[in-house]
Amino acid sequence: MVLEIRLSNFFSIKDEVVLDMRAANIKSKNARELSHNIFEFNNTNVLKTVVIYGANASGKSNIIKAIRFCCMMILNSHNHNENVSFNYKKFKFGNYPQKPSTFFIRFVCNNIEYEYAFSLMQNRVLTESLHYYPNGRIAKIFERDEQKGKTKKEKYDFGSVLKSPMSVAENTSDKTLYLSRASQMDRDIAKELYLYFNSTFILSYLNYDAAQIEHLFRNNKIRLLEALQIADSDIVDIQIKKIPVQGKAFNVVLRGSELQDVTLKDVIQDHLQITTTHKTDSSVKFDLLSEESEGTKKLFIVMLSILDIIANNKVLLVDEIGESLHTDIIEYIFNLFRASNKAQLICSTHNTRFLDLTKFRKDQFYFVNKKEDGSTDLYSLFDYSDFRDTMDLEKAYLQGRFDAVPFVNDDIDNLKQLVNG
Repeated sequence: MVLEIRLSNFFSIKDEVVLDMRAANIKSKNARELSHNIFEFNNTNVLKTVVIYGANASGKSNIIKAIRFCCMMILNSHNHNENVSFNYKKFKFGNYPQKPSTFFIRFVCNNIEYEYAFSLMQNRVLTESLHYYPNGRIAKIFERDEQKGKTKKEKYDFGSVLKSPMSVAENTSDKTLYLSRASQMDRDIAKELYLYFNSTFILSYLNYDAAQIEHLFRNNKIRLLEALQIADSDIVDIQIKKIPVQGKAFNVVLRGSELQDVTLKDVIQDHLQITTTHKTDSSVKFDLLSEESEGTKKLFIVMLSILDIIANNKVLLVDEIGESLHTDIIEYIFNLFRASNKAQLICSTHNTRFLDLTKFRKDQFYFVNKKEDGSTDLYSLFDYSDFRDTMDLEKAYLQGRFDAVPFVNDDIDNLKQLVNG
């Protein structure tokens, strides 16, 4: 589970923004009735879902993109060569291109709470640290500061839990995160955390490769068909068959900052053939990729992913959750997370229908606004203490009560001038 994420100097994010998944201390009648929206960990209530709203170009997607980039640094930086430049942009105004970018995440892996952080310039890691709470009290696993000296002993400070930590440090360049290198070198805690970011923190519906999709389908076919039918699909059967193609690797998927550009076709083409059967005539087969609608293809991978995430208490990160999905399907997805044990969803959307305080707590809504200097600001509805649960949240949002809406000057005279030149 994720408890907190902090980011600074990524894309349109200038100063530090905080996404807190720990539930606020809300004692209202509405909050009590929404007990399914939270779960408990070590006497702390944690949110199952957070929904981010904001105008176009306000920075919603940049928050998602920054989180994805930082997770991919953990997974991939051990592969970096000496001449690598990290695949992200800093805030471009002022002197921020000369300042470091920072990432902090508080999360729980195997029922132990961790705090992991790093800072970096465009082509090198500056600092890195990992702490944990093995007995309810914080303890150091390692700290790293590349500016403290020239030798590894000067740059690194270790606790007592890692085996032969300096041998990993000696093999860690300033292009690489220590956590990434330690996992590659088969160190126990690092391997556990690498697995968390690789398999539990799901960065997209299409965070799965073809082999994983086939495995998930084999284990969840009946539940998938039930979920599709609940979502009002008329598909009554699905079949998957491997396509043996010589010279093609089966486990291939695009990852990282390009996740938003990956389609189901990219992942399964030349690896899997997926056919569907509809209730109109069970003898007629349809090819999922070429004969089903974009909505059906999206619904297939969404439901298959979410069934895995819900069953295994994973975390899902989604930009624009409403893309290619009907509003009622999105509501269904939110309800699946409410019904889960400890699964979590972090998503952005423009759909104002979900701004409903009978279904979400105030601390589950975050707003993104572009400030006068062009930077992204992130804040929670809970920060508006004068906004009561009985008020019309959707109306207040559309009226600009929380700033995170576009100002459209569509006066008829302005439009006529635009049309007529």
